[in-house]
Amino acid sequence: MGQIINPYLPSWEYVPDGEPYVFGDRVYVYGSHDFFGGDVYCMGDYVCWSAPVEDLGSWRYEGVIYRKDQDPHNEDLQGNLYAPDVTVGPDGRYYLYYVLSNWGVVSVAVSDTPAGKYKFYGYVHYPDGTYLGEREGDEPQFDPGVLTEGDRTYLYTGFCSRGDTSRHGAMCTVLGPDMLTVLEAPRFVAPGCMYSKGTGFEGHEFFEAPSIRKRGDLYYFIYSSILFHELCYAVSTKPTEGFVYQGVIISSCDMGISSYKPAGKPMYYTANNHGSMEKIGDDWYIFYHRHTNGTNYSRQGCFEKLRIREDGTICQAEVTSCGSVRPLEGRGWYPAYIACHLFTDTEVTYVPWSGWMDDRFPKITQEIRENGHGMSYIANMRPSATAGFRYFDLRGVRRIGIRTKGYARGRMEVKLSWDGEAIGSIPVSYANVWHNTEAEIRVPDGVQSLYFTFEGDGYLQFAGFTLFTDEA
Repeated sequence: MGQIINPYLPSWEYVPDGEPYVFGDRVYVYGSHDFFGGDVYCMGDYVCWSAPVEDLGSWRYEGVIYRKDQDPHNEDLQGNLYAPDVTVGPDGRYYLYYVLSNWGVVSVAVSDTPAGKYKFYGYVHYPDGTYLGEREGDEPQFDPGVLTEGDRTYLYTGFCSRGDTSRHGAMCTVLGPDMLTVLEAPRFVAPGCMYSKGTGFEGHEFFEAPSIRKRGDLYYFIYSSILFHELCYAVSTKPTEGFVYQGVIISSCDMGISSYKPAGKPMYYTANNHGSMEKIGDDWYIFYHRHTNGTNYSRQGCFEKLRIREDGTICQAEVTSCGSVRPLEGRGWYPAYIACHLFTDTEVTYVPWSGWMDDRFPKITQEIRENGHGMSYIANMRPSATAGFRYFDLRGVRRIGIRTKGYARGRMEVKLSWDGEAIGSIPVSYANVWHNTEAEIRVPDGVQSLYFTFEGDGYLQFAGFTLFTDEA
């Protein structure tokens, strides 16, 4: 059984907006497809990855399952494939719902198997043939989430930005057994920030990324809030009405977590978020994404195991390097790109937009290679830059090595907490190619976090570290 590491897909793969589903004995993840170095969202065709239910550390590439040129409205390729969702229809086939970036109408593709290939099927429409989203009074469709029960499919859509009074909130539309025809017109199930007063959603209003799951007798509506970085949820006993705000499932920068830091302190450079929850084996997990390369457009999927209380409410999950499942083995090599925390002494929540700010902050990036599979690492670690990894089961660690390069001179301090005292340091010097340096550092036994902070002059590239134990 492989170690579970975040991000859970290979370092060169960028599949955000993850919608996980268990079909048979495997979990399949559907999402949009970013590129490393991309300059807009969702530049690629849809791909699928799957893993055995009993081994979430062993993911298999299922290939391209749907191309953006398959949509008849997109033969000029001007529309990108935004976040999709999948449901099983009453005929047992798999239906993929999506919205193109340049058209507020819901498209549908279909396949006989979970991983496709999917074929274009049609557009969601009213009985008179008018597309959903184009009838007078309709709001544009965006980010479809779907749930099928019997011969009815519940389609959740919407996008509400701050200050836009033309968008009211997340919508639910009921579709018939053909998976395309509207049986019940859209009704609002969660408010945007312009219409939230007195609803209980204040401060965590609906922004985008609607998703739906059923657990027991409750429907869980999962969405990205107006704060961007958090996935929130509301519950109801009915799929089309009565949703009550419950809280935050996860924040991609751990905002709101106060168990190891102040609740308002961000621990990673973040932006939008999108994902959902799924029961895999005996446990529930939340899938979400993080941002890399110092932009909004190269996002990678992560997941964390959830703790759900007896009353059905969800404890906010921490972001980790191990999926909150089991600690990583406290020995051997670990690449720096699995850092779940990345920050400096200048507190910043969101991915810096201005080019002049980029030089101030570290970022997870990768080497450029022709096949797109270049090594990932942390770039631009300037003085105070810190990379944090949670958690390891550490036993008998006596020495730590780091792999670095760059015009930097100083030391890499090793800590057990983000604001703790260094338990040791490793010297850093100028290097034009990747260079290994080691130091004797004994780490207390137990389940621990590890933080690496650069102090000195210049800027450092950080490829990873090796934990040497008494046995090796």
